[in-house]
Amino acid sequence: MQSAYRKYHSTETALLRVLSDIYAAVDERRVTLLDLSAALDCVDHDISLLVRRLQLAYGIEGSASAWLSSFLSGRTHRIFYLGQLSEVSNLLFGVPQGSVLGPLLFLLYVAELAEVIAAHGFTGHFYADDS
Repeated sequence: MQSAYRKYHSTETALLRVLSDIYAAVDERRVTLLDLSAALDCVDHDISLLVRRLQLAYGIEGSASAWLSSFLSGRTHRIFYLGQLSEVSNLLFGVPQGSVLGPLLFLLYVAELAEVIAAHGFTGHFYADDS
């Protein structure tokens, strides 16, 4: 159910598949859930779950694990708008966007999502970092 990074699969074909699934569910009087949240912003910065998953599922331990923990924790941001610079705020969720590792870490974080969805009798569809 992955539409991105495959030949002849685009945002258009993903949208058509999702709409088809919704129409079929409505015809069969089944519940449909469509989540449009910002996926990369959902990774909790209490990164123990991600670090544990990287250790158990992918064998990333030791100094590599410590480096990833350091990379993800203690991040801040500020906004420049209309000539004004905001105060510094702590980032509590999300992986570093614009980085090479951000999308990869997100995909590793949600890798088991398809299995969880199927185990509960639902159908999921994935496009890049969206599900």
